[in-house]
Amino acid sequence: MKIRSLLLTAGVFAMTGCSQIDTTTSTPTTSLEYPLSRTVNQVDDYHGVQVADPYRWLENMDSGEVRAWIQAQNQFTQPYLNALPSREHFKERLTALWNYERVSTPFRKGSRYFYYRNDGLQNQAVLYVSENLNRPARELIDPNQFSSDGTISLSRVYISPRANYIAYGVSDGGSDWVDFKVRNITTGEDLSTLISATKFTNLAWLPDESGFFYSRYPDGEDGRPDDQQTVEIYFHLLGTPQDRDLLVYAVDDGRPINPYPQISNDGRFLIANHWEGYFANAVHVLNRRQDDAEWQPLFDDWDALYSVIATDGNIFYVNTTNNAPTGRVIAVDITRPEPEHWQEIIPAREETLDSVSYVGGHFFANYLKDAQSQIEIYSAHGRHLRTLDLPGIGTVSGFTGDPEHMETFFSLTSFTQPSNIYHYDIANQHLKLHHRTEVNADLAGLITEQVFFESKDGTRVPMFIIRHKDAPRDGSNPALLYGYGGFGVSLTPGFSVARTAWLEQGGIVAIPNLRGGGEYGNAWHRAGTKLDKQNVFDDFIAAAEYLIEAQYTQPGKLAIQGGSNGGLLVAAVMTQRPELFAVALPAVGVLDMLRYHTPSANARAWSSDFGLSENADEFEALYAYSPIHNTKPGVCYPATLITTGDHDDRVVPWHSYKFAAVLQRDQGCDNPVLLRVETRAGHGAGTPTWMAIEQIADQWAFMHKYLGMDKAEKE
Repeated sequence: MKIRSLLLTAGVFAMTGCSQIDTTTSTPTTSLEYPLSRTVNQVDDYHGVQVADPYRWLENMDSGEVRAWIQAQNQFTQPYLNALPSREHFKERLTALWNYERVSTPFRKGSRYFYYRNDGLQNQAVLYVSENLNRPARELIDPNQFSSDGTISLSRVYISPRANYIAYGVSDGGSDWVDFKVRNITTGEDLSTLISATKFTNLAWLPDESGFFYSRYPDGEDGRPDDQQTVEIYFHLLGTPQDRDLLVYAVDDGRPINPYPQISNDGRFLIANHWEGYFANAVHVLNRRQDDAEWQPLFDDWDALYSVIATDGNIFYVNTTNNAPTGRVIAVDITRPEPEHWQEIIPAREETLDSVSYVGGHFFANYLKDAQSQIEIYSAHGRHLRTLDLPGIGTVSGFTGDPEHMETFFSLTSFTQPSNIYHYDIANQHLKLHHRTEVNADLAGLITEQVFFESKDGTRVPMFIIRHKDAPRDGSNPALLYGYGGFGVSLTPGFSVARTAWLEQGGIVAIPNLRGGGEYGNAWHRAGTKLDKQNVFDDFIAAAEYLIEAQYTQPGKLAIQGGSNGGLLVAAVMTQRPELFAVALPAVGVLDMLRYHTPSANARAWSSDFGLSENADEFEALYAYSPIHNTKPGVCYPATLITTGDHDDRVVPWHSYKFAAVLQRDQGCDNPVLLRVETRAGHGAGTPTWMAIEQIADQWAFMHKYLGMDKAEKE
């Protein structure tokens, strides 16, 4: 989740035409008596080191005691947040800003086009289908009809090859657990299909649309899906119940390897993509048209990442990091799969190959150059045809379609421009604007800078800074520093309604491209993992120090924010350098680094980035920065708002519970430590509009107060 925001200069008020926030209402006290968090005498031995875990009981999230503790925390936090002087303003302004039409990049399947549209304040975007984009589309799936409060969402869709059917996933309350249904696209009626016990699976339709392959978890001893185990690939035949689905592939070698299905373009080959972490994978192939065929390894050395882009007969086009830390494309004949027979189609470049697709006989390669998109077009044989002349600088996504389609679509967005959608005629090399997005805000005075700073070890790190062009460089600006730094995720320019609401109150936002991300390829990612994870925190601290030294802001006006792995980032740096920040907003964070891997097989897969406490050297590194193990009694920590969702089954919420308990216990000054637990919410995906507005209004109002903006306005 990329949430970034901006801050206070008087000049922005004139730009937006918005009134200043009224700060005359009552403010919450800072003399806080937190809800009681009892302790237990739990001590674990890690390689001879005795580690106390006094709040282990909070991991039992189904217990009545934990539910009562959550209720007490919310009853303590919500009145506090509701009393913040600027909260109502932010809620009203966010509601007004959110009320604009948002259309997704269209994608074509067969002869039909599909896209999502939200008319403004709808809780969930509606999926539309059309046979001709120049004519009105018809509604295909409206997830707003799934529940009265908008908390049941449409998580993902898979269109059958001839676009007669759509398999669509439904998530309840933000959970990663997804149930799939199938709808006839022509009639709009659902079939009897119901596929459950899935989390992260894709669906791979057969060309004749008779059924599809998918991955699901096996049942545990209690008869419920067990996500401590690995998934298995099944085939579902339309018109039959799930309990008759055929098991077609499973991994049984004791490793937590999850296989997911893919079908070759002609349906001849079934592909099993094996995943165990984020640096390497394996690919096995089954020839479905060969009698008594057995699965054959295509890539099985676990030496790099391999992703099959498309197939042409026996030729597999593959995006890989093999001998290419920034990525390249190779062609592999599966009858001669040995590396000496590989043909390089697109060689590695200095820029990072972020994604590549094959449409209309062309490869569309999306590169990142200093975290900004650059599109190169190649022929099927790898001849460079042209660099796509983009109508602006920012982040590009899209280029979907079938190999035979001679058209494709993409979107372009930046920090100060919402997504505009473009149509590209491949045969005629013609680009035209398909849809322009208009928002209810004046963005004309905003500028984006890209600066580079040195981290602790001398590494050069880029950072985006977004501000009003008239913002002074005298250290007076409240600033929000947002980061992630993990799992090869790249933070690239993107527009945010939430950030716009904060921008209108003035100030700056800074987004560094930390190590651990994917902005500069595999090596950049690896440099922020396991024993080198501290590099990520050092980069973030150096970014804060740069903002202060360059007089963008000062410690008393600096907030930090991040979610998930970014929540870990925020919690780690605030415990290492508490004096450097005034406000901390860790969201859905991974915060107990010694036990993060225990809830599920999916969580254990994060060990490729984090390492495991089971290993002595990795335990030492984890223990040194694990947030719940590194608070100290009596230290003055920043004003902190910890947020999570009680339905989060990706980063389980007990991470946030335990961190709130230790930080409330050890806080050495009047800066508040608040825990906000959203009910009927998960890790962030599928959050309804009304809930997002409430969450952001709380966070922005909290920052507004504890960055001293209330005081500045009174003066």
